Amino acid sequence: MTTALFSHKSSWNHITPAGHAEQVARIEHIQATLRDAQFDALDRREAPECCDADLLLCHPQSHLDTITAAEPISGTVALDGDTYMSPGSTLAARHAVGGCLAAVDAVMAGEVGNAFVACRPPGHHAEQSKPMGFCLFGTAAIAAKHALERHGLSRVAVVDFDVHHGNGTQALLWDEPRSMFIGSHQNPLWPGTGMQEETGANDNVMNLPLPPHSDGRLMRATYEAQVFPALEAFQPELLILSAGFDAHKDDPLAQLEWIEEDFTWLTQKLCDVADQHCGGRVVSTLEGGYDLNALAASVAAHVGVLMERAK
Repeated sequence: MTTALFSHKSSWNHITPAGHAEQVARIEHIQATLRDAQFDALDRREAPECCDADLLLCHPQSHLDTITAAEPISGTVALDGDTYMSPGSTLAARHAVGGCLAAVDAVMAGEVGNAFVACRPPGHHAEQSKPMGFCLFGTAAIAAKHALERHGLSRVAVVDFDVHHGNGTQALLWDEPRSMFIGSHQNPLWPGTGMQEETGANDNVMNLPLPPHSDGRLMRATYEAQVFPALEAFQPELLILSAGFDAHKDDPLAQLEWIEEDFTWLTQKLCDVADQHCGGRVVSTLEGGYDLNALAASVAAHVGVLMERAK
C-alpha cells in the first residue's frame, strides 16, 4: 500500500491579489518539493470536481449560488477583507472538495493506505453560508459527512492543527454526533473563536488554544494529555486531518514556534491512533502555511510520515 497524492491544475487558476498570503506560489512550492525522488512512490491522482450534492452535505443551495454568482469574469473580487475570487476560483474550490472526497473513497476502498490532498483554496474557515479566511467551501467537514452518509461510518474524527481555529469545520459539524472535531490553534489570533467552552451540541468539539510564542513542547504535552485520550475514547473509524502548517516558527501570520520535527511527531502520533482504531485510514487535506520554504519543508515532513506508515 502507498500514499495517494491528490492535486489538480485548477489550483493554479485561483488567483489572489499581489502580496496576498494565500497565493499560487504555495502550491508551486509544495509540488516542487513532492517531485523529489524520495516521493516517487506516491500514487499521484487527479482530484475530481465535486458536484452540488457533495457541497449540499454541509452548505445550503443559497451558499452555492452566492459563490457562483460572485466569481468575476476578469481580475479579482473581494468577498471580505481576506477572501478573494478570480475566474476559476469556484472550480478550484470544487476540485479541492472533490479531491478530499476521492481520497476518502480510495482509503475506504483499501486502494491506498492514506492520502494527502494538495489543493487550494483551503476550506476550514468556510461556514454554512459564509465564505471567509481565504475559504469558500468546508472541505474537511464535507469529507467527514461524505464518509458518514455514503460509506456508512459511525464515527469520524477531524483533527485540525492549523494555527488558526477551524471555525468553519466546527460550525459545520457542531450538530453532528457521529463526528468529533478537535482543533489546536493560537489564541489570541484571528478568527477569535475556538475557546475551550465551545464543545459542540453533543460534546463532540474539543478546542485547544495555545499561547503565542509557545513551541512544540507545549503542543506535544497538550496533545498527549488531551487529544490522544479523547480520540482513544471516541474510537474513530476514519481520521481526517486539516493540515495547516502555519504554526511553523517562520510563518508570517502567527506566533507559534513549531518546527518541521513537530509536524513529523504529530503526524506519527495521529497515525498511531489511526492504526489502532481506523485500520490506518487517514485523509489529510492542505489548509494554511504561508512562509513558502517552511510550508514546503513541513509538507515534506508530513507526507514522508504518511508514506512510511502506508507501507
